[in-house]
Amino acid sequence: MKISFLVVFSFISFTVFAQNYKEQIAKHREAYKADFIKETRSPLKEADLKDLHFFDADSAYKITATVEILKNEKIFNMPTYDGTSKEFIRYAQITFTLKGKKLKMILYRNISLLTNPTYKDLLFLPFTDETNSKITYGGGRYIDLSLNDIKDNRVEIDFNKAYNPYCAYSDGYRCPVPPEENDLAISILAGEKNYTGTKKHQ
Repeated sequence: MKISFLVVFSFISFTVFAQNYKEQIAKHREAYKADFIKETRSPLKEADLKDLHFFDADSAYKITATVEILKNEKIFNMPTYDGTSKEFIRYAQITFTLKGKKLKMILYRNISLLTNPTYKDLLFLPFTDETNSKITYGGGRYIDLSLNDIKDNRVEIDFNKAYNPYCAYSDGYRCPVPPEENDLAISILAGEKNYTGTKKHQ
């Protein structure tokens, strides 16, 4: 009876966690959509939001990575999709295991934002994976983090919060191209999918 109770209790706990997690991601996505309406430079209007699509929330894509702060890095120009570039610096290397694969990525800091009180702690995680140009935007996706998210040389990465750059919806934006070192040899079936509306021209 004790074993049966533990099995049932574990199943119930997992089910509650899964439901709560899906609710958290659903709220995150509603806020994400609302930001398009609030942002004055947004490429989308309220009528366009129906063409945003996402993978079902999957906690397997919420992982904890080991963080190695990089030293003596030089500022470099990260290309953007409009043919220009933006200044970034490599801040840290993260290592984690996902779907049985050991993976590495780099966290970057945007030089132009370092003096902005609102964004000075922002960490930028652009990436590409094997879903690009198939079920997700061909130009890759982004995840935003903060310096404060790093604790004891570890950081939580939730691919369910991966989002498309504005360039997925319209031209006229300077969206950074994810560096090759963040090209993942795996399909990230989490986060935002391809936009199905008509791409705008500015």
